[in-house]
Amino acid sequence: MIPVGTIAAFGLYLVRTSALLLATPLLGNGAAFSGYKVALVALVSFALFSATGAPLEGAIGGVDYAMLCMREALIGLSLAFVLQAVVIAVRVGGELVGHEMAFNLSGQVDPTTGISSPLITRFYEAFFFLGLLAVNGHHLILRALSDTFFAAPVGTVDFSDGAVPYLIELFGELFRAGVTFAAPVLVVLMLVSILIGLLARAVPQMNVLEIGFTLRISAALLALYLFAPLLEPALHALYEQLDTGLTGFLEVL
Repeated sequence: MIPVGTIAAFGLYLVRTSALLLATPLLGNGAAFSGYKVALVALVSFALFSATGAPLEGAIGGVDYAMLCMREALIGLSLAFVLQAVVIAVRVGGELVGHEMAFNLSGQVDPTTGISSPLITRFYEAFFFLGLLAVNGHHLILRALSDTFFAAPVGTVDFSDGAVPYLIELFGELFRAGVTFAAPVLVVLMLVSILIGLLARAVPQMNVLEIGFTLRISAALLALYLFAPLLEPALHALYEQLDTGLTGFLEVL
């Protein structure tokens, strides 16, 4: 016979797990809520509850249980925001480079958000996610989810005052990391802009718009090729920042 409170406790595990997995770019993003996501959420929730779960004590009313579910959803979404902030850092770098090389006119629409992103942004994101899988970053996310059940056990309605300021500070740090991520290519494009300005002053008859457009794209693609080895330490720093962000969030939780 199932002990009293077991199903209610498993429901809270299910809410926190689903909030994280469905909001995480690597595990949950997609155009539709497909069957594999349901299976993934159910299996992870069952595994975590089997390892760390316990039945809730006492009778819980409908309103109280709704508040508990809201708390679990907020914890899962906050944890997913840490990874979202790292991805935003990569997107910032791609957006800056794509804007400077005039690639914003050529973009791909993200079916999840409906936002058009330059090709360079998608290029950076692909490298980031491939590297994250290579270093078992998905294991890091699942481990952090498991640790939240020790840092903030289910069945209570307390909220940490330090979680929101920490997430805001983390977002600011990762925004600066995104600018640093694209800095080498941006420096080259800045030099190209200066060169185009000098050519325009020296040769007024020259079609600056046509030559500048071709020159900026060619210089940017060449810089992306030459500075490709620098992506490895930059991505490694972002992965370390992700690990630090998840650990710090667990501490303030």
